[in-house]
Amino acid sequence: MSAHPPLTAGVSRLGTESAFEVLGRARALEAEGVDVVHLELGEPDFPTPAHVVEAAAAAMRRGETGYCPAPGLPELRDAAARYLAAPRGLAIDSEEILVATGAKPFLMFAVLACAGPGDEVVHPDPGFPIYESVIAWSGATPVALPHPFDPERLAALVGPRTRLVILNSPNNPTGAVLAQSELRALEQILEGHDCWVLSDEVYARIVYGSPAPSVAALPALRERTLLVDSCSKTFAMTGWRCGFAAVPPALREPLTRMIINSTSCVPPFVQRAAVAALTGPMDAVDEMVRTFRRRRDTVVQGLAALPGVSCATPEGAFYAFPDVSGTGMSGAELAERLLVQEGVALLAGAGFGRHADAHLRISYAAAEPRLREGLARMGAMLERAAVQDRGRTAP
Repeated sequence: MSAHPPLTAGVSRLGTESAFEVLGRARALEAEGVDVVHLELGEPDFPTPAHVVEAAAAAMRRGETGYCPAPGLPELRDAAARYLAAPRGLAIDSEEILVATGAKPFLMFAVLACAGPGDEVVHPDPGFPIYESVIAWSGATPVALPHPFDPERLAALVGPRTRLVILNSPNNPTGAVLAQSELRALEQILEGHDCWVLSDEVYARIVYGSPAPSVAALPALRERTLLVDSCSKTFAMTGWRCGFAAVPPALREPLTRMIINSTSCVPPFVQRAAVAALTGPMDAVDEMVRTFRRRRDTVVQGLAALPGVSCATPEGAFYAFPDVSGTGMSGAELAERLLVQEGVALLAGAGFGRHADAHLRISYAAAEPRLREGLARMGAMLERAAVQDRGRTAP
């Protein structure tokens, strides 16, 4: 008899995020007295704005601590519709909006509603690890769309079995933003195919130039695009777990049923906080983005000075995705050595897709002195590695 009853085969298909594994190892090192520089988590190091916290507290004092409608409070659905519509030049009705515990439920539920065994789902690579994880778990086949975006490559990947195309702009982990011309090329390709589109735009407010254009604003794709956003990154509300999406009519009832079957609803006091975030002053958000821009410049300049490292300048989000192939190490090997030898916690690019083995993901959602310390430790380790290599190859 086995040590425990058997588990389903599907469990093994469900992946995870390496950030939480690395965080656990980093915390263990800290418990041993190691000073760890945390560059692994995609979590703003800013407090949730005070007026948002007070809105939640006031709601709890009023007794708003029970169940509420699964699609979301009418006030939040209305606020989210206006928040999503205005910068994208869209008309979004509050009835289109669903509310969930962050953006992740929309990713999972959309895949489950749209695709299954025998189907294909196109997803960005490198990209957020949960995309490929959920696609594989659903029984559908993940189809990787490599970065940078290439219309000809997309046209070759999309076919009669394609049920969903996932986009993420600004992108995690690269910080890249899809240009309007790229989206128009995508529109021309997809309008001839009977597939849904999921546009993950949780970093749309965190950009360093012009606003990121949205695929939801393209006429041919508007009615079949699920537009997803969240309070987590923009308002430093990662632990509040409140996301929202503009959902096409055919998907609203199925996704609502999935919400009811999983989490019932987002707590009403959390939704009151989200209303305050979406409708209140944006001063804290604007300052956060300015700070991220300064940190981005610090990190990109620092990486450029390291031997064997190159890095494109991110246009949005708060991640750098350097190519470390010139160091002679893979991203996984370098990430491991940095954690164990230098106390620098960051992520190997391989966790974000099959096309990212030579990369690292660095979150610059950390204070600038810690970023500089992490870069200094990386430089010291790479210099030691170069000296050792020269010693081995000397005659």
